[in-house]
Formats: sequence, C-alpha cells, structure tokens
Amino acid sequence: MNNQNENKALWSGRFASSPAEIMQQFSQSIDMDWRFYKHDIIGNKAQAKMLTHIGILTTQELEQILSAFDEIEKEIHDGTLIPKIALEDVHMNIEARLIEKLGPLGAKIHTGRSRNDQVATDYRLFMKDAILLIQEKMTALLKILIEKANADVDIIVPGFTHLQHAQPISLGHYWMAYFWKFNRDLKRFTSAYETTNFSPLGAGALAGSTLPIDREFTKNELNFAFITENSLDTVSDRDYLLEFLFAASTFALHTSRLCEDLIIWGTSEFNFIELPDAFCTGSSMMPNKKNPDALEIARGKTSGILSSLYDLMVNMKGLPLTYNRDLQEDKRPVFHSIETVNIILDVLTPLISEIQVKEEEVKKHLNKGFLLATDVAEYLVLKGVPFRDTHHIVGNLVQYCIRNNKDLENLTIEEWKNHHEIFDNDIFDILTPESAVDRRSTYGGTARSEVRRQIEKAKSLLK
Repeated sequence: MNNQNENKALWSGRFASSPAEIMQQFSQSIDMDWRFYKHDIIGNKAQAKMLTHIGILTTQELEQILSAFDEIEKEIHDGTLIPKIALEDVHMNIEARLIEKLGPLGAKIHTGRSRNDQVATDYRLFMKDAILLIQEKMTALLKILIEKANADVDIIVPGFTHLQHAQPISLGHYWMAYFWKFNRDLKRFTSAYETTNFSPLGAGALAGSTLPIDREFTKNELNFAFITENSLDTVSDRDYLLEFLFAASTFALHTSRLCEDLIIWGTSEFNFIELPDAFCTGSSMMPNKKNPDALEIARGKTSGILSSLYDLMVNMKGLPLTYNRDLQEDKRPVFHSIETVNIILDVLTPLISEIQVKEEEVKKHLNKGFLLATDVAEYLVLKGVPFRDTHHIVGNLVQYCIRNNKDLENLTIEEWKNHHEIFDNDIFDILTPESAVDRRSTYGGTARSEVRRQIEKAKSLLK
C-alpha cells in the first residue's frame, strides 16, 4: 500500500481530492480522542461479535478480527502504532490499521455503524470508567472527613457568619458539614453515571440501519444497563457530559469554599490550625514564610472546572439535530475537568487528614465576638420574654460590655438585673461554650450528641 493510499481518508470516495493540509490540521481530533483507544477497541470487538451473531461475519472471520484487535492494542501499548493526523481520529486510525492487517475483511467492521454512534459509545465507556474512579476517590475523602469529625467532636471553635464570630460549634460539626456537601456531590456523580450508562451503538449516523443490527446484544456485550431510545437523540445527546460537568462544578465550589476556610484558619491572625508541611511551600525571599500553596492552587483550579461546564453548554446551545462537527470540541472541557477533579482529590484527602488543630489558640477566640449572646436571648425566651424584646435587651447588654470592656461571662448578677429583672443566678449556668454547644441539640444542630449521630449515619451511608 503506497503512502498516498495510507493517508487517504476512509470516507474519501465522494471526493476528487484530499483535504488541504491545513484542513487536516484544523479538523483532526486525534490529540484528544486517542485516549479512547482502549474503549474503541472494546466497542469494535462488541461490534464484530454482534455482526457474527446476525450472520454478517463468520465465526472464523470473528476470530481473525478479534486477534487483529489484540495485536493493534499491543502495538499502541508498545508505541509502534503512531496515529496519523490525516486519518483524523482514533476510530479511523484503528480501523485503517485493521484493514492493513486483514484487507477486505477488516473493511467489514464498520457495517451498520457510523462514527456518530461509535464516538458516543467510546465516550460513554470512557466516562463510566472515569466516574467510577472519581467515586472511589470521593469515598476516600468522605471517610477522612468522618475520621476528622470523630476526632474533633469535643473541640469547640467559633462558628462564623459574614466572617464574624457568631456562635460556638463543635469542630466535628464543621467537618461533617463538608461531609454532607461532598456526599451530595458523590450522589451527583452517581446520577451522571446512571445517565451515561445507556448504549448508543446501533443508532448509526442518525436514523438506525436497514441491517438487522442487534442493539440488545451490543448493550450486554459492553455492559451497559440500558439502550438509548431514539437514534436522533442518541447521536446529538451530550447531556451525560453536562451532568458530569455539573457534578464536577458543585464539587469544585465546595472544594474552593473549604480551601478558603482552611487558608484563613491557618493565618497568624486566626492560628486555628497547622497545615502539613508536605502540602505547603516557602518563599524564595522570605525564610519565615509557610504558604498554603496546595489549598490556593486547588482554589484556583476550580475556576477551570466551572468554565468547562459553560464551555460545553455554549457549544451545544445552537446546534440543530443531529450530529454537528462542533461536538468534536466536547472533549477538551470534559478531559480537563476529569484531570482536575482527580488531582484535587489526590491532594485534598491526605492534606485534610494531616491537619493539626491548635486547641489552646482556638480557645482564645471563644472570648471574642460575644458568641453566647444568642444563648442569653433564648434564656429570656424560656422565661417568657418575647424574642424581639430579648433581641433588643441582649443588644443593649453587648453595647454595655463594649463600653465597659467586659465580656458577658464577667458580668455580675447586679449588672444582669440592671438590664432586666428576670435575670437570675441560673444565667451563669449557660455561659460556657460547651454548654452553648450541647444545648443546641435540635436535629442537625451542633450538640456533640447530634454530631455523633451524624457520624454514625454517615458511616452507615458509606457502607
């Protein structure tokens, strides 16, 4: 076979000349879809078995084809099969190599199939594997968050609204907040997997085939749970990718918020935690610096995941049915997001596991911001005072403390009664962070008993 024929496109019969060299460069997708080669070979083998099942191929021909695909996969692994840009994509490169090996027999493999349903098959197989790996890594992250919550349930820290001291909480409650956020992300990835788990093979270019293609056979051969229902929808659909990117985006948002918290908590001003040296770097100029680079890079990388969702949405928004070449560009945002989610999980999980809490430093912050003001207001409510009145009374108390450089915990009973006669000595029973935490025992509250309930429920979910 001469070089001119080797580089000729398999669809070239309609054309009197080959595409311009710049067109070949412009239209190729091999730089992205070559990573589909394993899934393309799996799909090709299923196609060959189905063609044998319906009588297009003989058993002997099937054996030759399967053996040739094994050889092609080995050549790719060994680096001896190098894809040609002139052949555009992974599908044409592998099919061309099959034809080189088997001649006319190799040319039978594309019977009743289009690259439109072929790429959809490869992509869905690829995404199933990618999502399963992410689910595995997310489960590891969730386990670490449970471990941290269990270890830190008795540590009391300030909770914040508007980045201002608000109310005391169990640190275990904080870790469990992110457990539930990431657990929802895991569910979204699971939903994306379920949406992906439909076999598109046999939809053809857009309308199916006049041949007796057995889609149930290839569905079972490729281990899909379902078959797509409509051939037009099948080759134009990228919802499963959008659903994956949405799951990745909410994960990215949660990651960025967690990183921001931990960066703030590690500052000299807060000094709540010590970040592990293995995930920090120093300054090239200032020898005193310990920078939270891993957290900052993770926070920065999340923007790329968010952009990927909009990238594909904008690509899809004006496309008429069915397949359009625009969809060749659906891979870059998805592949980028897969890689980014994986590296973030690879870094974030061990980083969180090695964080050390500076309990004595944290305690200093429990005397700031009048964290127990709401407890005082609810104390008055239990005494029969309307809440809006209690809110005003306690607000005045806080003003009094600020003017006199005092804390609520240091007021005398006379000072309490000066603001309302209903205050009694039992007010002092509630003026500790531990009491404030444990009295918030409503379902989902920060009471340590509630945090332990959450931990047990989380453990049962992971099982």
